[in-house]
Amino acid sequence: MANSVSYENKWELYDRWMIISRKYRYLFIELPLTASTAIAKELVENYAGEPILYKHANYRTFLKQASDEEKAYFTFIGVRNPMDQAVSHYYKYLNDHKGKYSKPQPRKNGRVKYWLNERGHRKRFKFIKDNKASFGDYFLEFYTRPYLDWSLLDESRMDGIIRFEHIQEDFTKVLTDIGVVQKRPLPQINKTKDKARTFIDHYDSEELQSRAIEIFGPYMEIWGYSFPSSWEVGEKAGRFKKRFERDLNLKKVYWSFLS
Repeated sequence: MANSVSYENKWELYDRWMIISRKYRYLFIELPLTASTAIAKELVENYAGEPILYKHANYRTFLKQASDEEKAYFTFIGVRNPMDQAVSHYYKYLNDHKGKYSKPQPRKNGRVKYWLNERGHRKRFKFIKDNKASFGDYFLEFYTRPYLDWSLLDESRMDGIIRFEHIQEDFTKVLTDIGVVQKRPLPQINKTKDKARTFIDHYDSEELQSRAIEIFGPYMEIWGYSFPSSWEVGEKAGRFKKRFERDLNLKKVYWSFLS
């Protein structure tokens, strides 16, 4: 059986874990920057959810300790347009979200992966701070390879998807699929500060658009996202396809064994 956890500070419960419900037989897998905290909080408070493991643990981590019955639960995950996610990352670094980049806190779970990730976060935070970097500067400096995240690790095993862009509708659909009556609209929390423009507005040059098409194209195709109709996509979206597939195979090893 996957172990549930107890924690005195309820907010930290929602902000750190995967959510399971043995009453309604579901598992929610958190993915960074997809409103996962809001979803997790709502599931715990209103739909018999229990926090297990740790925030942003992946599905294979769960499978290693789940019972046969739990492995059959309805499993769903949140995803987000990677172009939007890149902009959100930039503003979190720019604003030093919760002080986590200037004063990072150690973590007991997944220490190797956490250390590797922390180095990357610190590097990006320092680049923006030292260079007063715009989003364009940041994007061209750090987004040079095909975009990947671990929603791709077991995407074929997911029974439901909550897209950030359609969070209310998709949350309702997931509850319907589980067989649960929705009690209220999903409250929104964890808004990123100072993001006055839309995320598309940040890709305001041909260079930025071309880079975005190349590195995000394969990922967006898998999850059904598309680029603005005004962009000249052409063959650019498939330019990194082979590299994407190679990098994904390597990343799956990393996600599976260094979590």
